[in-house]
Amino acid sequence: MSGDKHSFFSQQVDRLKTFLREAYDLLRHRGPSQIQFWFIALGVGVAAGFAALFFRKGINALQTYLYGTEDVRLLHSFAESLPWYMILIIPIGGGLVVGVILHLFTNDGRARSVADVIHGAAMNNGRVETRAGLASALASMITLGTGGSTGREGPVVHLAAVISTWVNRRILADGITGRDLLGCAVAAAVSASFNAPIAGALFALEVVLRHFAVHAFAPIVIASAAGTVINRLEFGGVTEFTLTTVNEVQFYQELPAYIILGLVSGLVAVAFMKAVFWSEDVGNFLQDGLSIPRWLRPAIAGAMLGGIAIFYPHIIGVGYETTFLALDGQLLLWDAIVFAILKTAAVAITMAGRMGGGVFSPSLMIGALTGLSFGLIATGIFPDVSGSISLYALAGMGAVAAAVLGAPISTTLIVFELTGDWQTGLAVMVAVSLSTALSTQLVSRSFFLSQLERRNIHLAAGPQAYLLAMFRVSGLVRGRNDPNAADESACMSMIEEGVFLGPNATLEAAMPLFEDGRSFVPVAAKASGEGPPELVGALFHVDALKVYNRALAATAAEEHS
Repeated sequence: MSGDKHSFFSQQVDRLKTFLREAYDLLRHRGPSQIQFWFIALGVGVAAGFAALFFRKGINALQTYLYGTEDVRLLHSFAESLPWYMILIIPIGGGLVVGVILHLFTNDGRARSVADVIHGAAMNNGRVETRAGLASALASMITLGTGGSTGREGPVVHLAAVISTWVNRRILADGITGRDLLGCAVAAAVSASFNAPIAGALFALEVVLRHFAVHAFAPIVIASAAGTVINRLEFGGVTEFTLTTVNEVQFYQELPAYIILGLVSGLVAVAFMKAVFWSEDVGNFLQDGLSIPRWLRPAIAGAMLGGIAIFYPHIIGVGYETTFLALDGQLLLWDAIVFAILKTAAVAITMAGRMGGGVFSPSLMIGALTGLSFGLIATGIFPDVSGSISLYALAGMGAVAAAVLGAPISTTLIVFELTGDWQTGLAVMVAVSLSTALSTQLVSRSFFLSQLERRNIHLAAGPQAYLLAMFRVSGLVRGRNDPNAADESACMSMIEEGVFLGPNATLEAAMPLFEDGRSFVPVAAKASGEGPPELVGALFHVDALKVYNRALAATAAEEHS
């Protein structure tokens, strides 16, 4: 009898194994159905939420151990009591470790961040580099734990993208599924980092996927909610900043001031971004000119940060303490201006030193300081028609961050969720809209898209620009033996004139060659010896247009489905 029971249970286990194996094979070869995808999105959201939580806890643990503070939110106040040499040594040591990690595990010594996730979503079917991504997360954690002056959202977003990439490869996800799953991971990471579920979901749609397609909305919201639950299980339902003042707008009379604040914030955001890019160029120039090993570059930046922090420890880490003081109106005008300038310089040094980290939290701090400075001046000139100084800091925080991220919708919401103050929406929205409108005219839409533009990746102009870079000539060329091949004598004449393409060229390089009315362009490979290029075939204009139009149609279908 016992043998029969054992045989029965063995059969059931075998059937279950068979079912799971068949389900997995079906998932890999046909992709997940909508309901299956929602469960996958939930799993990715949970994983990304825990990754964000562990990243934050890791930073806190490092800061507690190295600086000896019990409350990392009061880091700069505690650092003021430390010996000056400790403040100098800690970021240098952190920079050395970061430099070695990035030197060993990346091909260019650069930490990955949000810009790379946007690139992966647009041009790599929702995939990012996994090995370099994991190394970048570790490097950024060490950077922030040892006094680097950046934010944690950039590394967390990329770390979440690494998780979704791993899942995408396991289920052989196509482009749409891969991008949606990437959005789920990003939403969960942002939500878990800032306890901001609404902003997390919209950040993934607005910044990373760069569309609001209905098919992506439900799974991204599910993942964002999962990330928020993980945050609240650890930290409770508290906001990042608890304001002690009551914010009231003196309507009609005071709104023009917020219009001006929006324009000022836009200029501050542009100055911030330009400072980071200029510092990076200077760093590259010095590294090449002085033959500095790339692993030493973060340590040099750490020494510069430590030198500033000896006198102004406010620049250390994310800077939440100073941000709160600004939002609560507890800083003097001169202090607010100086801290904003120094934080900009510190972020530029950290980024130029390739130490890793993000720009969202620093932009919040700089924005709050900008808004407070503006508010102190405005209320001093017009005291009878002015509301709370803290409201100017709140509006400035959102305005600068929105301009830097190029995300007015999600940034407006994340400001509300970070502070819990939903009563001052009009002032914040006015400032955010003006700052974003101004900054997008002066840079390539956002900090992240400007970063990609500097790498000759043209995502800011939209799919009509970057899709051309995704198709190589080699896959479209008509060979010399093709029945409809181009005339060889005409091809050789064009090659002699220097008008031809290499097999590895993309349509981005090819399309301008058709502007003179050519119907085809020869494709030639480099000769093995000293001779002229060898004719491979020709790229016809009509073939290029067919591929391009199909890609545009597929992109439009995805964005409107």
